[in-house]
Amino acid sequence: MEQQPLVSLDTQLGPWAGYLNAYTTLIKELGYSPASVQTQVQLITKVCEWLQKGHTEVHALDEIIVERFLRRHQSAGSARRGDAAALFRFLHMLREQGAIQRQKKSPLSPQGQLTTTFGRYLLEERGLTQATVVNYVPFIDQFLSARFQQIPLNLSQLRAADVTDFVRRQAHKLSPGRAQLLVTALRSFLRYLRHQGKVTTDLAFCVPTVARWSFATLPKFLPADTVQKVLDRNDRQTPVGRRNYAILLLLARLGLRACEIVALDLEDIDWENARITSARKVGAGLSCRSRSM
Repeated sequence: MEQQPLVSLDTQLGPWAGYLNAYTTLIKELGYSPASVQTQVQLITKVCEWLQKGHTEVHALDEIIVERFLRRHQSAGSARRGDAAALFRFLHMLREQGAIQRQKKSPLSPQGQLTTTFGRYLLEERGLTQATVVNYVPFIDQFLSARFQQIPLNLSQLRAADVTDFVRRQAHKLSPGRAQLLVTALRSFLRYLRHQGKVTTDLAFCVPTVARWSFATLPKFLPADTVQKVLDRNDRQTPVGRRNYAILLLLARLGLRACEIVALDLEDIDWENARITSARKVGAGLSCRSRSM
């Protein structure tokens, strides 16, 4: 079956359509929420339509044109927070794909050199994806800019308080998922500094954890009467209802995990002795455990 485009286009965008779909794939890989993906895709679609009407070729796109669109977008009163970041992310993706030329810049600042080599380290030595680099590096750039604002970059001056203060200031501004990504990126960067001998202390251990508040209201367990109500809701007169009832029993009565239930085969059930054997991953191997029915 032929794969359908990721984005349904109402207008003919010509060569821009492929890049719009590539951008959609990128931000999904970066872990943005469906709502954020939709908002960003709508924005990039508007940009592509604007460029198409102006007969702007892909290779001609640069920061000046992006900023011109942003000013036009803001004057129309339709700008949103995050629009600039999305557009410059799109521009960065086009450069990485070779669709437009890389910027001809003056020699990078020490901070720019550091974040560039860190990104190369993630790609070449850690084997991570370009999407990860695009996601990590802005956080690191923000951290360094906050710490060494208007003073020369000196990594030996980094202290644990710099790390914890930065996370506390920034985490509450982000969604739970992005906050988690912030601390992951920061730990990776600080381990990189220690690995490269740029700092003498492993500051990665100082990065505080960020609570996943979106799950904070979920109960740790359900009372027995609530479990029974859930079981009673299944129509055991239908095949689907009986299947769902069996799955819920395995979860509630035997304490199996969802992945263990999915992996069960009929051969794992000892009908005569009323036992179930499930396999689960432990490290690099498998561990089996049995439960009485």
